[in-house]
Amino acid sequence: MISGVLKYAGMMKNSQHRAPIYIDIAHRAALLYSFAALVMAALLYFSPYSLTFQLVITCGPLFFFALSIAQYLKLGLQNRETTQFSERNFSTTWGMLLLVIAEIGGMGFILWGFITTQFIA
Repeated sequence: MISGVLKYAGMMKNSQHRAPIYIDIAHRAALLYSFAALVMAALLYFSPYSLTFQLVITCGPLFFFALSIAQYLKLGLQNRETTQFSERNFSTTWGMLLLVIAEIGGMGFILWGFITTQFIA
């Protein structure tokens, strides 16, 4: 919701009524990630895993969802217009590798748990 307020404020300040690009990206990502979190929750309802394991496989993707939105907001507030990948640093190399592992790995376990309880068992 905060990203929507920042987007609106940016649109009102700009003569072309456009928010900074990374604020726009943050707002869109927040909406999409919230839907993804709801899908994860629905699939976890059918999970065969322990609550501790469910927490671990869920926190990875949710952490990186939040971290991505925070990074987009930071870049947007800096009014940056070039891609964050134009410079190589920890975030654009190892950070992205960790993001891929956490999001795909976490979602893979969640989906596999759903498949095993609904179609295999």
